[in-house]
Amino acid sequence: MPRRLAGAIMHIELKHLRTFVALAETSSLSGAAARLHLTPSALSHQIKGLEAQLGAPLFVRRSRPLRLTRQGERLLQLAREVLPKVAAARRDLQRMASGEVGRLCIAIECHSCFAWLMPALDRYRRLWPEVELDLVARLAFDPLPALVASELDLVITSDPRVIEGIHYEPLFRYQGLLAMPPGHRLLEKPYVEPQDLEGETLITYPVERRRLDVFGKFLDPAGVEPAAVRHTELTVMMIQLVASGRGVAALPDWALSEYLERGSVIARPLGEKGLHGTLFAALRSRERGLAWMDDFLDTARRVSFEQLKGIHHV
Repeated sequence: MPRRLAGAIMHIELKHLRTFVALAETSSLSGAAARLHLTPSALSHQIKGLEAQLGAPLFVRRSRPLRLTRQGERLLQLAREVLPKVAAARRDLQRMASGEVGRLCIAIECHSCFAWLMPALDRYRRLWPEVELDLVARLAFDPLPALVASELDLVITSDPRVIEGIHYEPLFRYQGLLAMPPGHRLLEKPYVEPQDLEGETLITYPVERRRLDVFGKFLDPAGVEPAAVRHTELTVMMIQLVASGRGVAALPDWALSEYLERGSVIARPLGEKGLHGTLFAALRSRERGLAWMDDFLDTARRVSFEQLKGIHHV
């Protein structure tokens, strides 16, 4: 290794390694900046400073998607070797410092979350075997008061409300789509308008109307009511009802992707600009920064981006 490069390695910081993992996983400067909560210009400045230290370019300029140079690939390799070891050491130090075993009782507000949450829990158990895990999937109750009362420890929700002592950690952004059976009359339109649902049976989860974006952000502002509303707790049952012509359903793009690929249903955006939302993890503010909680959030994000199609970084 050239002397200048070998000496520069001593000045590489963990933030540089995290930057290269983000660049590799998002394939764009803007995507990596969003994940790291930096502006693109600040991230670009960080990379230029590192390149100046190393005396070598780290990624190919003006490449779309972004491509790392050989030096950049080597730095990425280093990041993937070092960061897991740092994370493991941090977990061990947290265990030694606290001497406590955490508990993570999670509530989810829709069964669609099982597509990525169960793999995330499996991976998390390997990282924190001593943390007691439990999962609550009842839809017909409001889990946030239970979170405040310490009956739950984390809630996966797309309906954040300002509640004292509760912090919302964004996981990813998504687009809501209207699922329809093949051959439906609305397929000729590039997007669905509120009045298009006046003659439709809308299939939804059995939760309060205000917690459903299709009502709160789409139909209610336009003063539109569907012809009928039908409830079911299971996403797969919702899809089957739609596919058999029993109604239409507003679902996240990531929950529909496999059914769209099969041709079981067809989908259109809700509104000309689309109906977009963010999935959050709600937790008690006093538990922010705990190693076992931070690792769950990090694991949930990583697995969701590995498992789901169409989602975006916040």
